[in-house]
Amino acid sequence: MQEQDLIKILVVDDRQDNLLSIESILERESYTIVKASSGRAALKILLKEFDFSLILMDVQMPDMNGFETAALIYQREKLKDIPIIFITAHSHEEEAIFKGYKVGAVDFIYKPVNPELLRVKVGLFVELYRKTQSLIAQEQKLLLANASLQREIEEKEASELKVRELNRQLLQNNIHLKAVNEELDRFAYIASHDLQEPLRKIRVFSDMILQKKSGEVEVDRYVQKITNATIRMQQLVSDLLRFSRHSIQGGDFSLCDLNDLVKEALTELEIKIQQTKARIKIDTLPSLQVIPTLMRQVFYNLISNALKFRKKGVAPEVHIYAEVVSTPDHHYVRDSDHGIYYKIFVTDNGIGFESQYVEDIFVVFKRLHSYHEIEGTGIGLSICKKIMEQHNGFITATSELDNGATFIIGIPEKQVLPLNITMSS
Repeated sequence: MQEQDLIKILVVDDRQDNLLSIESILERESYTIVKASSGRAALKILLKEFDFSLILMDVQMPDMNGFETAALIYQREKLKDIPIIFITAHSHEEEAIFKGYKVGAVDFIYKPVNPELLRVKVGLFVELYRKTQSLIAQEQKLLLANASLQREIEEKEASELKVRELNRQLLQNNIHLKAVNEELDRFAYIASHDLQEPLRKIRVFSDMILQKKSGEVEVDRYVQKITNATIRMQQLVSDLLRFSRHSIQGGDFSLCDLNDLVKEALTELEIKIQQTKARIKIDTLPSLQVIPTLMRQVFYNLISNALKFRKKGVAPEVHIYAEVVSTPDHHYVRDSDHGIYYKIFVTDNGIGFESQYVEDIFVVFKRLHSYHEIEGTGIGLSICKKIMEQHNGFITATSELDNGATFIIGIPEKQVLPLNITMSS
């Protein structure tokens, strides 16, 4: 199909001879000529077809003249860009010409029609139409290209964002894996060393009992040592299970009075408090959103440590109190979205420790003293640290050797939802 075949021209005239004359003049250009014998006929055609390049319209027509027809044509949005050339016999009526331009005419051709002038003028508007259509096509291509480019940019940005998120997750997983490996290393150590040590004692003293031929006093002493070693192994296994359990269990946060949780922890330690003649002072503590069973474990471990690491011949003194902190200490708190924090202090008058070991005491299985000096497995404080991390808080300590210790736990007044309550190590 030739390009001219795409050019449609609507010719409107009430005289059939004029229609045929214009058609014959434009015949050699291979335009598609559509004829209408009245304004109403032209409107009917334009209701179905609107892809005309040009309209040639006689001004003087019965019933509805060219100006009235043009006004109705340009009321339709799809037709308002079709140029109209009026054909008129009134070459000197300025009022008619003004009226024609006012309704949207682009040009006039006067009767009798000059065939060459008609072809030239039609040719100019046809060429303008072609260029306009070409520009529209180019614009559509550019819009499609821009849309495609925008999609590519968005997809690339989404891919880069996904890669960054995957890298962040990978980094977190690596950090988590490193921590797990460190715990596994320490677990391997405790399994190969501390757990085997009671077993060796049990075996040695069992052999001595079998070989011993003297009095029962010696046998009783060996049996007591076996019993002590068994108790220590039981404590080690129990603490290992407890630490492992905190790695996979969580709980629901609820608003709890910390005074009640401390009292419950003291009830569990009642015999030890009586034996050591400890004095416990508790100031008024706040009510906070916590996991009750886990927070009770924190208080139990901290008070138990204060009783355990007491000075010889000196009754333990423990003081528990709280302070509100409107600006969290960012050395410990990375996420400031939790707002107001409370610091809860547990101070004692015990043997203390050197400040350089403040990080070590919260590492699982890490002990500053031999269990021969002070009972324990080195797991309690690491459990406290894990529980405080679960509460979007922290735990730290200050101390001087032979001058007591102060353990500080920080916890937000309100937990930000949704809460991640899975206790992963």
